This record gives sequence, structure tokens and C-alpha cells, in this order.
Amino acid sequence: MVKISIVTPSYNQGQFIADAIESVSNQDYPDKEHIIVDAMSTDETLDVIKSYAHLPHLRWVSEPDNGQSDAINKGFKMATGDVVAWLNADDYYLSKTFSKIADAFTQNPDIGIIYGDAMMVNQKKKALRVKKDHSFDYGVLLYYGCYIQSTATFFSREIIDANHLIDPSYKICMDYEYFVRLSKLGYRFQYIPETLAAFRWHDTNFSVLYPQRRREETVKIKHQYGYKITKNYQLQTFLHDLTYFFFLSKRQILKKLSI
Repeated sequence: MVKISIVTPSYNQGQFIADAIESVSNQDYPDKEHIIVDAMSTDETLDVIKSYAHLPHLRWVSEPDNGQSDAINKGFKMATGDVVAWLNADDYYLSKTFSKIADAFTQNPDIGIIYGDAMMVNQKKKALRVKKDHSFDYGVLLYYGCYIQSTATFFSREIIDANHLIDPSYKICMDYEYFVRLSKLGYRFQYIPETLAAFRWHDTNFSVLYPQRRREETVKIKHQYGYKITKNYQLQTFLHDLTYFFFLSKRQILKKLSI
């Protein structure tokens, strides 16, 4: 049986982390491991984690780190599974996800990364939409940006054993750089048309708090891997961001109106 290890980087997400923990615990899949790497949270996070300490598949540490990427790398090195993934503390898996992933890796032993769809939810777990992905295309990834949801992505153990970890210099777009780099290294991606996880939209998402850094890191990655940034691309990025922040503003208005 394929063992699945989940790493959760954690810092002051006490209001959400129970959903992440329970989504792993409630999977109808026995051979699993959940590693929480906390950065010395100052809210109720540690109390919540300790309340689940009896779970046999759960391990956790709380110590200083150098950000989310560093925490994920620590967890990857601690993981003992054949398949590894990271689940942010404010997100959660849907039922039967582990069984689907285990089946997919068993049927495709030469695949390095398997990803699926993610459901977008609000702070109260109300479904907003399902983000449907498609078969992997390196050109689309490099040109359009990170269309793959890290929350719904799982990696073969061989990637971690080869010391291919997340670049800690990236604070927002670490998943994008990781996907591009792994593809360049020759690892194969496989998309499965299954909704595997929920990504929670809320006011403290990094991409909401730091839009400028997100844009800068995206451009840096494109330059790093050989894509020439043109004025047309800059216009496209501006229009994308305009649409993105219109959506966020609309959500804020509806939230204030309690709609």
C-alpha cells in the first residue's frame, strides 16, 4: 500500500487548522502521516494541535523557521511516505482524496507529480466554485503562470530523496517555481479530473496581502526559466490583476452586506 505523507506549514491559523487536521484524519485510507511544522504561533493554534495529539498518524513541531517554504522543506525531510504533499493550515482535503491519489500513483509508477482540481471556498467553507485544471503543458505553465493548485498536488518520494526541495527565497510563488523546475528536470506530471481539496479564500491569503511581491516573483521565475517578458505580457498581467482584485473587492462588499 502506498503511504501518503502530508506536511502542513503553520503560523497563526488557529481558526482554520482543525479543518486541515480533520480532513487528513477522516480520510478512509489507513497508511497516512500528517506532519505539522509550526512557526511558534501566538494564537490558539498550538492548543488546537495539542487537542489532536492523540491521533497516531499526527506529528508536530513548533520552532522558528524562515517562512512557509522553509517549513514545508522541514516537513518533507521528516516525511516517511511514498507520496508527499503540503496542505496549508487554512485549506483541507475532500473525502476519498488519498484513495484516489494512491490509485493514480499505483497505476502510473513513472509519474512524479499528480494533481487534480480544487474547490474554492470562503472563510466559512461555503463553496464558491471548482477550479477545473487540464493536462499538463509546460508552455502554458511558463507563459500563463501557475494554473496548478498546490493544495491538490502530490509528489513522488523520489523527488524528495533527490533533494529537490522548495526554493526558500520564494515567499508567495514557491509552488510555481517548484512546478517549473521539476518539469525542467524531467519529472512527469499527470492530471486527474477529480476535485481533491478545498482552497480557502480569506483576507489573510498571502496573494491578497502581498500582490506586488506575487507579481515580482512571477516575473523572476519567467526570466529564470527563459521566458522573455514583453509589453504584451505586462498588459496581460495588469488585466489579470485588475480582474483578480475586482473579484476580491466584490467579495469584501458581499461580506460586509452578509450576502
